[in-house]
Amino acid sequence: MTNINTSDYELLQRVLKRDSKALEALYDKYSPLLYTLIKRIVKDEKLAEEVLADVFVIIWQKTQLYNFDYKNVFSWIVLLTKNKAVDTLRRKNNAESPEYSDQYENAFIIPTIYDYNEFGFEEAYSKSEQLKSAVSKLTEAQRYVIQLAFFEGLTESEIASKLKIPLPTVKSKIRVALNTLKEKMNSEEL
Repeated sequence: MTNINTSDYELLQRVLKRDSKALEALYDKYSPLLYTLIKRIVKDEKLAEEVLADVFVIIWQKTQLYNFDYKNVFSWIVLLTKNKAVDTLRRKNNAESPEYSDQYENAFIIPTIYDYNEFGFEEAYSKSEQLKSAVSKLTEAQRYVIQLAFFEGLTESEIASKLKIPLPTVKSKIRVALNTLKEKMNSEEL
């Protein structure tokens, strides 16, 4: 039985031990948020549902790849979801994608670097309005490159090609946008 107060970390430890009720609890908690993220990236309801199912299959099969020295399950699941959705979108739009295999999934879908602080689901949810406000204060160009990079899954080179601007300009715009977001999220002016 899953207690409502069971932490994500404890649930993931139980998933590692093949506890399907723990996976179900994570699904119940995160599926609405993850579905919204996936749909924003792939822009197709049926495909978003497939990606969401794939994400939880990956969690079930690859929990051992999570670094249990850190307790930020939220960041790991969100990054895994973003990686899977972006990869799915790229594969849908590009016939020349590399073969999808266990090795590919381990290298490109499973997060290996993520924010190791204790920032979790509840804190992220509580800061959603602050983030929306910070994003709204970016310039239109900054918002657009962030959209292309994070929600459409374009590489910096692909963004440069799409916008017909030099690659260093794209890198600079993304870096400035992310720094601006960070500053605005850390400021009290929001």
